[in-house]
Amino acid sequence: MTFLHLERATLETFMPGLDERLARHPLAALESAPSPAIAEFRAAGGPALLVPAQHAGAGATPLEAVRAQRAVGARCPSLAVATTMHHFSVAGLAEAAKYGSGLEGVLLESVAKERLLLASAFAEGNTGQNILRPHITAQRRGDRIVLNGRKMPCSLARSMDLLTASVALADEDGVERLAVALVPADAPGVEVRPFWRTPVLAGAESEQVVLTEVELDPQMVVVTDVTAEAVPDALNIAGFLWFELLLTAGYLGVASALVERVLERPGAAEEDPTPYTVPVEAAMLAVEAVARAMADEAWTDGLLVRALYARYAAQEAIARTSAACLAALGGMAFIGSPEGAYLAAAAGALNFHPPSRSRMARPLRDHLDGRPLRIG
Repeated sequence: MTFLHLERATLETFMPGLDERLARHPLAALESAPSPAIAEFRAAGGPALLVPAQHAGAGATPLEAVRAQRAVGARCPSLAVATTMHHFSVAGLAEAAKYGSGLEGVLLESVAKERLLLASAFAEGNTGQNILRPHITAQRRGDRIVLNGRKMPCSLARSMDLLTASVALADEDGVERLAVALVPADAPGVEVRPFWRTPVLAGAESEQVVLTEVELDPQMVVVTDVTAEAVPDALNIAGFLWFELLLTAGYLGVASALVERVLERPGAAEEDPTPYTVPVEAAMLAVEAVARAMADEAWTDGLLVRALYARYAAQEAIARTSAACLAALGGMAFIGSPEGAYLAAAAGALNFHPPSRSRMARPLRDHLDGRPLRIG
């Protein structure tokens, strides 16, 4: 069957053997905590996917990355969610390396060569919370920067080597700016606490990470131009672009796993496949269109708006496809195996990631009227 063939071929190019190894595990095992999928991802060289080639990485293009991520989501939803956070952090480091002191490049090379996993402490999971407004504070104390706060949920919390955290850091004039701190997982003051209570996506290791008086060298903190007004600068636009596209592709992969089960059930060869394939394929084409634009166009807030439109369109496509697939699989499949219901529930979780559609209604209207995009 050619469904998902292109995505799995792309995944094989960048992470040889990963798809086959994931397929050997029952879905329930992959989605449990601890999940064998994270170790398989690391062993296949997955951490290097978005590390630029000049830093010893795979240097995948945006188009290649979203295709690979869809393939991952089709095998292991939790791994797609968890690794989106890793890739998003790596992409942010790669962007920061263009303007930074050189430490970013050294870190990227370490990620690629040592197969390090990065967890992301950016968006808070609180209704109404501005996702550029961190809950982790940073204070300058002599020649050190001290962090306090927490992030929950934080994917890859138990497997991370580094935590990339958004922090509020006051400059010499007292103006708080968004900064990105790179925190070693074994740094004194870093603690992981249980948080995730649902079995859905438990394999993503989305726990609570608490920072208490964590001291960093200032070189481990990259300061951006973003203030409390939350107007994305170039670094944040890049991060949000990667986040929205990789996240959407991964969840489309989860929905595609449902479609694949429908297409392979007895008697399916005689049926019209389009009610199941068209919504997810059309949504993926929208994701791919933005990914292609990332290779050819300037990364502006206008391009980020297109990424958000693709993501929200995917949410609608996933809802329609999941319902259609569950109906097609039938009641006996629902009774006989939890996989269909699980995949539908996991795919629907795309709705819960920031920025939510309802929160972006006013910012998108303002952008249509010619104002800068605000993420809130």
